[in-house]
Amino acid sequence: MSTEASIQSRGEQKARKAILSLGLKPVNGVNRVTFTRGRGLVYAISNPEVYKSTNSDTHIVFGVMEMEDLAARAQQAAMEQQLAADAEKSAEGEDKTEEASAAAVADEDDGEEVDATGVEEKDIEMVVSQANVSRNKAIKALKNNDNDVVNAIMELTM
Repeated sequence: MSTEASIQSRGEQKARKAILSLGLKPVNGVNRVTFTRGRGLVYAISNPEVYKSTNSDTHIVFGVMEMEDLAARAQQAAMEQQLAADAEKSAEGEDKTEEASAAAVADEDDGEEVDATGVEEKDIEMVVSQANVSRNKAIKALKNNDNDVVNAIMELTM
């Protein structure tokens, strides 16, 4: 067994003993086990102990489960991609800085609230993050493109 055997609770030790008495065989070479749930949630077990039933397709997994949020990970990846694109633009000699673009976005807003009826919030957030524009511009672009996220982003970035 692994070093985790010394920190097992009494209940876990009893459960392991009962499961092993059922004739389960250890599965070697498994580095990670994941369970996906709706809304981008993933439960992951790193370095698990996996056992398989000999007469069915049932697996028993022991280990410490951690929750991961794929939506947050995707948003972080999008931010990194945006930073890389900004760095590439500055390397090409464009003189527009992030402060100037933020000021331009603030000037274009005019402080008016645009009606977001019929537009999904996740689509608005996606366009804002990908096109680096204000919420109002994202809503207008989505409405101009029949709520098509890709075309709205293309309109705002071209």
